[in-house]
Amino acid sequence: MADDASTPDGEVSESTATEPESSGIEVSDAVVTDDVVDAAEDSKADESEAEESEAEEAEAALPAKPPMSHIKLATIIGVVLVVALAALTGWLGFRTYQSHQADEQQKLFLSVGRQGALNLTTIDFQHADADVQRILDSATGTFYDDFQKRAQPFVEVVKQAQSKSEGSIAEAGLVPDSLTDNGAEVLVAVTVKTSNAGAPEQAPRAWRMRLTVEKVGDEAKVANVEFVP
Repeated sequence: MADDASTPDGEVSESTATEPESSGIEVSDAVVTDDVVDAAEDSKADESEAEESEAEEAEAALPAKPPMSHIKLATIIGVVLVVALAALTGWLGFRTYQSHQADEQQKLFLSVGRQGALNLTTIDFQHADADVQRILDSATGTFYDDFQKRAQPFVEVVKQAQSKSEGSIAEAGLVPDSLTDNGAEVLVAVTVKTSNAGAPEQAPRAWRMRLTVEKVGDEAKVANVEFVP
C-alpha cells in the first residue's frame, strides 16, 4: 500500500498504463475476399443446377414424337418407286424414239439411193423428158447442176437412137462409216438391159454405183454419183 501511496498524482503505474487486450477477433481482408468468392460460386452453381433442372422438366413436358406408322412408310416408298419408274420409262421411251428415228433415217437414205440408181438406168425414148425430169427432181447440189446442163442434149440423143434402158437393183447398202445426221453414201449394184432401134439385142450389163445422199429439209436427195469397178 505504501507503494501506491507514494506514487505521485497524475502518473499512472505500468500495470495501469498497459492497454487492455481486445476481446474481439480480427479477420484479415484475404479471408473475407475468399468467403465472398466462394459464396458467389456457390450461388452460380445453384443457379446453373436450377436452369438445368428447368430445362429437363420442360423437355420432359414436351409430347413424345409418335413413331412413323407402317401405312405412312409404305406410302412414301410407293411414291418413290412410282417416280423412279416414271423416270425410267421416260428415259427408255426417249432411247426407243432415238433408235426409231435413226432406223427411219437409214431406211430413207437407202431408199433414195436405190431409187436414184433406178432413175439413172431406166430411160425410155418415148417419155425421155419425164424420165430426165424425174432424175432432176431427186437430185441436189453439184449433181443437179451438172445433170441439168446435160439434160437436153441427153434427151435428144435418146430420142434419135430410140433407146430404151431398164435397170434392176441386184444389191444395195449403206457404205460403212458414211452415215451422218445429214446424209450417207449408198453403194448399189445394178443390172441394166439396153436396146436401140435397128441394133442387135445387147446382153445385160452390171454396174456398180456409189451415190451420195443428203438431207434436204424433210427429204433426201442424190448429191453425187460415181461409177465404181
